[in-house]
Amino acid sequence: MSSRTEERSARVLPGVTMLVVSIATDLAGLALIVWTVVSAAREAAVTGGTWIGLIAGLLITGLGALGTLGLFVVQPNQAAVLILFGRYIGTVRTDGWFWANPFTVGARRKVSMRIRNFDTQKAKVNDRRGNPVEIAAVVVWRVVDTARAVFDVDDFEEFVAVQSETAVRHLATQYPYDSYEEHEVTSLSGDVDAVSETLQVELQDRLSRAGVDVVETRLSHLSYAPEIASAMLRRQQATAIVAARRKIVEGAVGMVDMALQMLAEERVVELDEERKAAMVSNLLVVLTGEQAAAPVLNAGSLYQ
Repeated sequence: MSSRTEERSARVLPGVTMLVVSIATDLAGLALIVWTVVSAAREAAVTGGTWIGLIAGLLITGLGALGTLGLFVVQPNQAAVLILFGRYIGTVRTDGWFWANPFTVGARRKVSMRIRNFDTQKAKVNDRRGNPVEIAAVVVWRVVDTARAVFDVDDFEEFVAVQSETAVRHLATQYPYDSYEEHEVTSLSGDVDAVSETLQVELQDRLSRAGVDVVETRLSHLSYAPEIASAMLRRQQATAIVAARRKIVEGAVGMVDMALQMLAEERVVELDEERKAAMVSNLLVVLTGEQAAAPVLNAGSLYQ
């Protein structure tokens, strides 16, 4: 495995200073050319010195023009990666107007350091129980090491996209969609924060080799696949009904127990075990029934 490229600062000069130097060089070259032409005209002869003066003037002018190619601008939250003859010479992170070796102009790379969003496509994958689900996520990321982003991967933006899709698919296989059993404490739908944190840790491990920092991850879409959505909806409804019934029964039993205790403490009426059982049965029917109970009045003795 190849070693990672480490980012380092490039040595650059202020752009204004080098612009003045380039203009002065151009003017000096033009002045030499004019002086050479005027001298040749006065002497009415073209000598070897004339040719030397013209060639020197053209070279000086060309050197000044070449110097202007080294000027470049770095905007806020942007970096410039400088490459000289295929060799990485450093990165400029400070915003402003700078000058670097003009021969870096063809291989100079601008890299945005701004925070970006990537929304993964909806992926159909089986969850931990094998149920097909559709899942998607939003990944918030930014480049923190320009050398790794430019040299250690072919295209860091495409790398982020592919690795994000892969990580989301792998995440869906680690957890069930819903936790129906007590030992399953984490699920995709019930523990969004924990699942998002797991996704962020995995993505950071994948993208660190490209010099990318994962700021935040969040599931943007989660549902059962259409072919099982209706069946799973009925299962969720049944689970909710059972849970509600359990709560109702627990409350009814507590109310019946409280009623029997209050009757015994206040000595309102003395009930034998058979009558207690009948009372418990009647109260449970009233408290747990879905429809209002129709009372039946007993005008005779309690034991008739």
